[in-house]
Amino acid sequence: MPSEKVLLAKQEKVAALTELLKNSVSGVLVDYRGITVEEDTKLRKELREAGVNYFVEKNTMLRFAMNNAGLEGLTNVLEGTTAIAISNDDQTAPARILGKFSEACKGERFLLKAGYVEGEIYDEAGVKALSKIPSREVLLAQLVGSLQGPMQKLAATLQAVVDKENGAA
Repeated sequence: MPSEKVLLAKQEKVAALTELLKNSVSGVLVDYRGITVEEDTKLRKELREAGVNYFVEKNTMLRFAMNNAGLEGLTNVLEGTTAIAISNDDQTAPARILGKFSEACKGERFLLKAGYVEGEIYDEAGVKALSKIPSREVLLAQLVGSLQGPMQKLAATLQAVVDKENGAA
């Protein structure tokens, strides 16, 4: 049986992980087995730039923290090597970045396990679908572009009418 000091340290670690999970809006679990140090460094840099917290944790610790945070649906994938990416503000960033990396690895060495967004649990297929959603900024730019097109056509049509009337006068 572990000493009281070790047990207390583990309980503190679980409490910290639970807070991280509760304060996050999304997260993705992956099996990182088989990637090189260079690939891992590049991936961590990209995740850090996107504001995503990425780390490796023991499955047992994650299982306790997920149960405490109300994410029990994710505990069934906690086997083998597990890393987790958590975002506090962007719902799709972890899935988008890790999904792209998994595709680059051809899904052989870096596997998506499961994930969550706002407490909703997604399996591997769901995380892959989430990874295809563009970022919020891209979606807003697309919306502005789609709204701007009809307005430009209307302005051009009105200008043509004004020019025609000025030419006839």
